[in-house]
Amino acid sequence: MQRNGQRRDYGLGSALDVSLAEAREAATALRRRVREGFDPVAERRKARKIVPNFEAATRICHETLREGWKGGHHAKWLSSFEKHVFPKIGKKPVDQVDSACVVEVLAPIWLEIPETARRILQRISVVLDFAHVKGWVPEEVSLRSVRKGLPRQNDKRGHMEAMPYAEVPALMQKLAGASPTTGRDALRFTIYNAVRSNETRFAVWSEFDLDNGIWSIPGERMKAREAHIVPLSAPVVALLRKRWNERTSDTGLVFSHNGEKPISDVTMTKLL
Repeated sequence: MQRNGQRRDYGLGSALDVSLAEAREAATALRRRVREGFDPVAERRKARKIVPNFEAATRICHETLREGWKGGHHAKWLSSFEKHVFPKIGKKPVDQVDSACVVEVLAPIWLEIPETARRILQRISVVLDFAHVKGWVPEEVSLRSVRKGLPRQNDKRGHMEAMPYAEVPALMQKLAGASPTTGRDALRFTIYNAVRSNETRFAVWSEFDLDNGIWSIPGERMKAREAHIVPLSAPVVALLRKRWNERTSDTGLVFSHNGEKPISDVTMTKLL
């Protein structure tokens, strides 16, 4: 029979099992359905296709895309699903996840932890786009309507509170007289160089040229993904030379007790 100008042959079963009258009746019914837009070949392919549940699709998506993410982003990405999403829709076939399902997931956290909820919404969209590309979801799923099914968020996002610059000299003097711990050195180093704490915590000795007073941070460690050169002041070079004399590895982490495990943010902030 013809569908969209294209000839297609459809089997109705073995002649040993289907009588002529039954075959004619089935052919008439099939022609009627094809005229209404039904595509038997597409339906058979769909029936044969194995569609994973949402959790499995998410984990495959995560494993495929994680190499392009930096730092610990991939771990946070997956943990947010494990905590907030999988318990509700993880077992649902991914091709059955729609806006209503996403609203159900986000409703309990939309106002309680708004920033996390917005990130999860974006991450679910990534998974559904990935599932569409893989052929598990026949049509692209738009989640633009999800926000219309949730109350308006009133959280005001802004910069974190900063210390007035006039108070910094007193803080640096206080730190200079504090016990010489790794956390203290890391905090002083961070302030001297005006860098993010992660850039300090994951700094390794191979990035430093102490003779020329240069710190070369590779692009993969920077938020903008571009290499960054930091000129080091005399106090910073002195601090680093002291730590170099106490190092456990020539290539390990600078601010670490063993050169392998980085200190936490709390180790520095508790000194403030």
